[in-house]
Amino acid sequence: MSGIGIGAIVTRKSSDQTENVRRPAEPAGDGLLKREHITPERIAALEKRAASLPGYSLVTQEERERSRRSFLAALPARQDLWVFGYGSLMWNPAIHVTQSEQAKLHGYHRAFCLHLVIGRGTPETPGLMLGLDRGGSCIGIAHRIQASNIESETEILWLREMIGTGYVPRHVQMTIQGQRQQGLTFVANRTSQRYAGRMAFDDAVARIAQATGDIGSNRDYLYRTVEKLNGFGLRTGPLHKLEQAVRARAGDV
Repeated sequence: MSGIGIGAIVTRKSSDQTENVRRPAEPAGDGLLKREHITPERIAALEKRAASLPGYSLVTQEERERSRRSFLAALPARQDLWVFGYGSLMWNPAIHVTQSEQAKLHGYHRAFCLHLVIGRGTPETPGLMLGLDRGGSCIGIAHRIQASNIESETEILWLREMIGTGYVPRHVQMTIQGQRQQGLTFVANRTSQRYAGRMAFDDAVARIAQATGDIGSNRDYLYRTVEKLNGFGLRTGPLHKLEQAVRARAGDV
């Protein structure tokens, strides 16, 4: 996910106007994104807020829809669409799918390579968000969207992932149950102001351990992702090392 965090929007009265703002996450909440949160109206309110954030560049509604239409135009007619998830799309897809399978994507690896200043971080305590960066491979989950639902579900995906310039959609080849399948994923945009590249390990630990925002903590995002990887039988790797260090720094051991 893009890391903006599309949660409930409430109305706050000021002395001269009424403005849309985000309600801070309730302690009892699970920090998960729900389908009903992802609407054009809520995205517009979120964009209004994000526009004032330092180092955050937005995608216009027209640009977002043009990108989606371009992607859809290249799809084979009347075929289902596989969507590769590697972060929150693994454990919180918030779209209607008919099948979910473990999948492997070649040519990209999962990395905390995007600056995070909203949702699970703030400008004062920025965090880091996962992206797919060039090189290597990545194990994740492929979700299959039925052909008749592609229009509605890609609209949600583009609203979710393409608010800012941190991600770009890509046609990719993935391996699912030993078979090659073409599909969609969102990769890190190296030209975006949000692109952090390969940050020093200790700096990444410090950021993720302390960053928190409206929908929850940055470290919770990391922990949920690692938990999903553990479910695949992947119990060692860069994210596991990062998780151990973040837990130690945050006192979550």
